[in-house]
Amino acid sequence: MHPFTSHLAESVRAHGELGLIAAIRRWLGTASPPAPFGIGDDCAVLPASRHRQLVTVDPVVYGEHFDDSIPPRAVAAKLLKRNLSDLAAMGGRPRAAVIALALDETVSARWLEQFYRGLAATARAYNVAIVGGDITRQKGGLAATLTLLGEAQGPRVLTRHGAKTGDWIYVTGTLGGSILGHHHKFTPRLSEGAWLAGRLEVRSLMDISDGLAKDLPALTPAGATPSVCPPAVPLSAAARTLARRDGRPALAHALSDGEDFELLFTVAARADRAALEKAWSKKFSTRLTCIGRFTPTLEAGALPLDQFHGYEHLR
Repeated sequence: MHPFTSHLAESVRAHGELGLIAAIRRWLGTASPPAPFGIGDDCAVLPASRHRQLVTVDPVVYGEHFDDSIPPRAVAAKLLKRNLSDLAAMGGRPRAAVIALALDETVSARWLEQFYRGLAATARAYNVAIVGGDITRQKGGLAATLTLLGEAQGPRVLTRHGAKTGDWIYVTGTLGGSILGHHHKFTPRLSEGAWLAGRLEVRSLMDISDGLAKDLPALTPAGATPSVCPPAVPLSAAARTLARRDGRPALAHALSDGEDFELLFTVAARADRAALEKAWSKKFSTRLTCIGRFTPTLEAGALPLDQFHGYEHLR
């Protein structure tokens, strides 16, 4: 669905700023509590928490993160879920969100209504309160930026730092080919991330948003290199489909495509991996794969990750 219209009566300009805010309140419904705990004041009021606070922010930009082929409800779901994936990557849970819109006056009010109704549905599904936001004009464009507030679910918050030479490298799910639909249809691994944060043998954690080849170095300890076994990398069906279409190896898609939104984590070298994997399988149906380990030098047959490139902003 095209987000812009040439008919003034169908555009956000016909609503005006105040009318549009009133409409947004209606579209969000119960996903946004009454002021001052939701839309209506200069700031939203949030209850205090006993746990450590987590904050993340991500946008969706027309022409960059979505196009006319993606329904507006799915665009909104992607916006919230990519932020939820960041929380999952630290073992956190969501609490509340604010959203800032930058849009041209020719944006279709119908498109925007479907966007907000999709946002409300996703927010309710994940128990996120939409508590505020902002609207500004952006000539010729459309972008929505969501800031998500969350909290740790226990005493431990996992970060990207903590792995050591010899530690094992794991991923959830399958990788590659996200452009065929996964980039907006994925499920954030919130439960899995929280579970991993409670396992002391898990040393570090992040989500895969820009591709395994780009993201894995962020977990790599100083003086080590990731030795990833090529057959171990879990290829998605979409990666194989793209490989048949464009001639690039499915493995290259798995390493470079990005927007997998799976979890990438490390496990202590001396951990009982069999016990970890057994406990995981009892708790989750999500696929879990050990793809290699950190070694002093690249092992024979391991992937030369520096020959692959994930998504890099501004290039």
